[in-house]
Amino acid sequence: MSFIDDAKHWATMPIPAAGRGGADDALYEAMPVPELAALWCRLQGLGLRDQTDADWAATLYFDHLPHDAADRALDMVLAVLASEAELRVKMQLAEKFMSALIYNQSPRLIDRLEAEAAAHPRLRWLLGAVHWWAPSRELKLRLARLADEGAWRVDEVARDTPALRIDFAALPLDALARAWVEQHVKPEKDRDANWHALVDFERELLEQRPDRALDLVLAVLAIETHPAVLSLLAAGLLEDLIGPDTIARVEREARADARFRALVGSVWYHDGPEELRERLDAVVKEARA
Repeated sequence: MSFIDDAKHWATMPIPAAGRGGADDALYEAMPVPELAALWCRLQGLGLRDQTDADWAATLYFDHLPHDAADRALDMVLAVLASEAELRVKMQLAEKFMSALIYNQSPRLIDRLEAEAAAHPRLRWLLGAVHWWAPSRELKLRLARLADEGAWRVDEVARDTPALRIDFAALPLDALARAWVEQHVKPEKDRDANWHALVDFERELLEQRPDRALDLVLAVLAIETHPAVLSLLAAGLLEDLIGPDTIARVEREARADARFRALVGSVWYHDGPEELRERLDAVVKEARA
């Protein structure tokens, strides 16, 4: 397997889900395709603060559907494309669902895809985003002949172009914290170039200015209380910045702030260097005392 093929494999893997199945999956499997498509569309409008356990169960079902039931997955894609859902929702099909379907199921679906594409311009449009995920050169060529990549790219540029570009590096800390929260809690369908700029900015902070990254963590913690947002903050920015060069300040901040101590307790650090683990163990022990 080449590096690219390996990357495609990992990118399209379903989310591991211990205990998945049972009543939830039976409900979704019995659901008529139009209702299933409507449920999928509704999930695309949820932000980080909106998701419930039931939404997560449905998300897991949809994440596995392209792997488990190729024709039902394609039926749902066609139903979404034919629906009145906004364009941004339909474009979310390309983010993982359709790429997983093409990568894993195009050998068995190729004849049907060719037949459906002849009558469905929107399917050709969607294939413009994902045809290159096919697992073989022959399939890539067959799908490329169907794909309307030009139409997809026009809509992609429109989606990704924000009304106002944010210069994250120029923002004062309080405004940066608010912008960080705003970008991270919005539904994925509403992300644009500002989201990607924030991801790049976070990487730059972690690599070049880890103390500023910690400033940002503390500023977000000061304005945010939602458990899902704090879990993301801990598992992302905070976890990535903790290291030999920052541990002393992490310890100082933890001694001074009980909420920050609790946040450190949500960080996964057990595969780090022994000395770092021991120092973080002490912080976590105090947080749980």
